[in-house]
Amino acid sequence: MSTPTFDVVPVLAAELQLPAQGVAAVTKLLAEGSTVPFIARYRKEATGGLDEVQIRAIEERGLYVRELEERRVAVLASIAEQGKLTAELTARISACTTKAQLEDLYLPYKPKRRTKATIARERGLEPLALRILEQPRIGDPRAEAAAYVRPEGEVLDAEAALAGARDIVAERVSEDADVRAFVRETFSRHGAVVSERVPEKTQAPTKFEAYYDHREPVAKIPSHRFLAIRRGEREGFLKVEVAVESERVLPFIEGRFGLNGASPFAPELARAVADAFKRLLAPSVETDVRVELKQRSDLEAVQVFATNLRALLLTAPLGARAVLGVDPGIRTGCKCAAVDLTGRFLETVTVYPTGQAARAAQDFAAFVRKHPPYAIAVGNGTAGRETEAFVRATLKEAGLADTIIVLVNESGASVYSASDVAREEFPDLDLTIRGAISIARRLQDPLAELVKIDPKAIGVGQYQHDVHAPMLQKKLEEVVESCVNHVGVDLNTASAPLLAQVAGIGPSTAKKIVRHRETHGPFESRAALLQVSGLGPKTFEQCAGFLRIRTGAHPLDASAVHPERYALVERMAVDLGVGLVQLVGHAAQVDRIPLGRYVSAEVGEPTLRDIAAELKKPGRDPRDTFEPPRFRDDVHTLEDLKPDMVLEGVVTNVTAFGAFVDLGVHQDGLVHVSQLSDKFVSDPAQVVRAGDRLKVRVLSIDLPRKRIALTARMSETSKTVAAESGPGARPQDTRGPRRDDPGGRPGGGGGGSPKGAPPKGGDGFRHNPFADLLRGKK
Repeated sequence: MSTPTFDVVPVLAAELQLPAQGVAAVTKLLAEGSTVPFIARYRKEATGGLDEVQIRAIEERGLYVRELEERRVAVLASIAEQGKLTAELTARISACTTKAQLEDLYLPYKPKRRTKATIARERGLEPLALRILEQPRIGDPRAEAAAYVRPEGEVLDAEAALAGARDIVAERVSEDADVRAFVRETFSRHGAVVSERVPEKTQAPTKFEAYYDHREPVAKIPSHRFLAIRRGEREGFLKVEVAVESERVLPFIEGRFGLNGASPFAPELARAVADAFKRLLAPSVETDVRVELKQRSDLEAVQVFATNLRALLLTAPLGARAVLGVDPGIRTGCKCAAVDLTGRFLETVTVYPTGQAARAAQDFAAFVRKHPPYAIAVGNGTAGRETEAFVRATLKEAGLADTIIVLVNESGASVYSASDVAREEFPDLDLTIRGAISIARRLQDPLAELVKIDPKAIGVGQYQHDVHAPMLQKKLEEVVESCVNHVGVDLNTASAPLLAQVAGIGPSTAKKIVRHRETHGPFESRAALLQVSGLGPKTFEQCAGFLRIRTGAHPLDASAVHPERYALVERMAVDLGVGLVQLVGHAAQVDRIPLGRYVSAEVGEPTLRDIAAELKKPGRDPRDTFEPPRFRDDVHTLEDLKPDMVLEGVVTNVTAFGAFVDLGVHQDGLVHVSQLSDKFVSDPAQVVRAGDRLKVRVLSIDLPRKRIALTARMSETSKTVAAESGPGARPQDTRGPRRDDPGGRPGGGGGGSPKGAPPKGGDGFRHNPFADLLRGKK
């Protein structure tokens, strides 16, 4: 008799509370090799409009459920082979919804190493153990135990016999699935994470002082505190345990095993239960609970990282404008690199503002005149503000003050400079020059440049080195993939690392695409992708809609309309009596389309609405318009900061306990969650995200520890705004290309505000059309 095929759909639909039809469609599409971005964007009719978050939940939970089912089948087979499988046990195993429940039921039947209970059974003490479990009203435990004494064997006296019998009872108690479930639940609901210092390691001050004598409920401890405590334990500064009062557990177990106070064997059962809890249950369940706490903390930390990374990757691009990148340096000089509007490297020069100021200014001005940039990007690392001041003064003296100067976050630039990707791009350039190029390109298009860097090196996480590495890597890869496909990629200018993130492509195919482009010239159509070696119909189906060709022969090649719907759009144009060129990009014509007429079994209203929106603004860039940060000219270092000073900064990282803000002093300040708003904030991500401009007031500066405490509460900052609005508060230039500027970003619609446009967000926040997406809303 063959085993029926397991159907994961009903289980997933019930657990995730999603329509079974949509879950079935997603499961089928994933099995056929479709990617999450493709399914979410181009298969809405099949899935019922499920979004990326829901589709990934189906994918991830589906893997867990299948693994659980495989383990369930193996457990049933193992118990059946032992001849111990009953109908009741089969029903309980079949009802398990977690791996922990399943393993608890399997534990009594699981092959185990030699234990104290095993030894006791070998000595023939199991009948005595059964007497303890039976709790008879008559009998004498010691007298009955005397019958098992073997003077020449291992059981020397009655007490030894009773001890062995209690070992058997203790193991039986510890292997009871209901008992384990109760103890696990008690640890989770009423347990506490307890930490104390290790005296010999904590003679000098450490960063774990807050946890020297700390106790916090398991159910309430935040992820960042648990990870911090766990790090302190791992580094030897803390001793940590998850503790629960035995009084919360023992009465239940005693009741479960029928402890009868009137039985002469009651004291033996009570001792066995206490031993089972202390020696077997508590250590085992504590380990399980700590694993669950770690997993929960990892999930929260990974989500924090993912949210920050998404915000950073979707930072507004300057667009297709010539940029000069400057990598600041004191001893080795400032490395300057000019790139054209496509990011192509032109030339480099090194200037030394510290030791050769006059010569440096002369050389820099000459370089700017030779390669006139729309903007100059200065890395915000060491000496970044001093370099910015040098650049600004030099341009003013040379009559070039109209050029935009922007401090760019250079996190990860050095990692890129030494990477294989950088060596392939610029094999003949020094690492520092590669860094300057990266800084320039990061201003042009943050997404296109940041995909070349391992996301963990960007530094926007929370205890990222403490979380499960594979889980973090998988989540970050998902975020990068989601962002790249959300924005779209220019097929004729994108690098191999950027193309590799497009749905269905991958690193190997991306390199083949670039080689084909270098050999045969720019792609003239999406269809020409099929000429790339190894790129077949399935890959084309998955990737085509996310690739753009700005000057292609087919007008729709520059849009997000998938090639499989070209014929439909062409029919719409014919029905309207206009050419395709007169339809694409002309909202008035698009509004004339009677979408309902084109509904079919394969194309429904969701897809038709997407097509109409894309026809109105083909290839539009969904990111914000570009606005440079505004730092005070009189604040360059930590020493320049004073309490009550009001500044505008850029949020670089959002964690569960607050937000870090770049003030332009090479050391981010912390706005604790309690200082983020005049209203109560439980989650910092509710009010701020990485990349936001935020007005803050300095609360305190700890120079020895290089710590800055800030507040963003408007009731606090407004008190000193007037005093801080003098000459030192001059904002940087806020000019940038318009979103509809034809000189915009080649990868999708440019990005930036009109020249001379005033800064947006007077309350310190930028408007972000993806705020709801970033915060987990539809």
